[in-house]
Amino acid sequence: VLGLDLARLAEDPSPAEAVSALVREARLIGAGLVCAPLDAVSRERPGLLRLLTATPVPTVLVGRAPWDASWSAAPPLLLHAPRVEPSARGALWREAYRLREDASLPPTIAPDHLLAPFLLTPEQITGAARSAAQAARLAGGELTADHVRRGARAQNAAGLDRLARRIEPAVTWDDLVLPPDTHTQLRELTARARHRDRVLGEWGMRPGGGRGRGVSALFAGDSGTGKTMSAEVIAADLGLDLYTVDLATVIDKYVGETEKNLERIFTEAAGVNGVLLFDEADAIFGKRSDVKDAHDRYANVESAYLLQRMESFDGLAILATNLRANLDDAFTRRLDLVIDFPVPDPEQRLVLWDRCLGRTLPRGTDLDLPFCAENFELAGGNIRSIAVTAAYLAADTGGAVTMETVIHAIQREYQKLGRLTLASEFGPYLGLVT
Repeated sequence: VLGLDLARLAEDPSPAEAVSALVREARLIGAGLVCAPLDAVSRERPGLLRLLTATPVPTVLVGRAPWDASWSAAPPLLLHAPRVEPSARGALWREAYRLREDASLPPTIAPDHLLAPFLLTPEQITGAARSAAQAARLAGGELTADHVRRGARAQNAAGLDRLARRIEPAVTWDDLVLPPDTHTQLRELTARARHRDRVLGEWGMRPGGGRGRGVSALFAGDSGTGKTMSAEVIAADLGLDLYTVDLATVIDKYVGETEKNLERIFTEAAGVNGVLLFDEADAIFGKRSDVKDAHDRYANVESAYLLQRMESFDGLAILATNLRANLDDAFTRRLDLVIDFPVPDPEQRLVLWDRCLGRTLPRGTDLDLPFCAENFELAGGNIRSIAVTAAYLAADTGGAVTMETVIHAIQREYQKLGRLTLASEFGPYLGLVT
């Protein structure tokens, strides 16, 4: 059997010549062809599929895309491989581990629960068990839940790394400083992602209309209010990686190119067990306008296409925006959760100031964090930036972080934000402003 990478073939300037050479080689050695992934060419290069279906050697096409009758005059033999049900994942993992280690699992390990957020094929489950066993052996200890999760994450395809930034989560729920309601909604979103197979599969609550088994949410709030960090916390809780996509970079001025970019992202995301965070969502999900010209018409087509693709996506997708008011109501209604991230209040800001300055950073005796929290209405991201600037100023002078270094750092942050320096905000420390 000869394998053909359709993703690479789609990028070949002379795909017909490449296929002819491969077919010639297959005939010489009496081999068949296995071509995958079908999704890489099904939308953009249908001519390639017509070429492959006409080869004189046995050919197998593998992918997620449904068969299109226009690809071949003669209908092929269609085989559908059902997904591994949640109840079977744990059993497959246990069997793979037992065959490899010739031992039973530690009583503290429950693969059924640990693998719930992961959509894995039988081959990937075997690979995950092998990876977890190797990690435990190298660590010189007993198999742990972290080994199981890392083994599952190691099965992710690398394709999405070319289209999105991968973040390995390093934060927990304790690191979040948010209003109680926002925190509760984030917990509910995590529960949806963890228990979707039970609710949608075992309990039969799957929605109709072609929607997938995934979970979608919108995070709305000013820059620096904790949207990305919250997505990272959710990913960490589920044992998944976080992939961030800047939707502003996906939009293309040429008709049809934006949809192709989105299709590439979702196609690659289908092979990755991770949380998807689409940043700058308002760049493409803006108010769908009345059609006044060709630009408006195709802008609406892009929005409608992404709506449809989101609904059929089989994973956890989070959209982040700074401008919720710009989003179409028809879109937000289709999301599972819409979570607002307000600017922190004085009490929350005091916690943020204390955490951002850390425990090892030397602090001056005049440092007045309650004043900073009460008078400067800043988001967590801004406070973090100010703390880092103040730390550099302190390091340069060889001293501790004082109110002078903090006020100077706040002034620099205000300059970045385009905010005015008001006497009412700085109060008795106005004299420290340079």
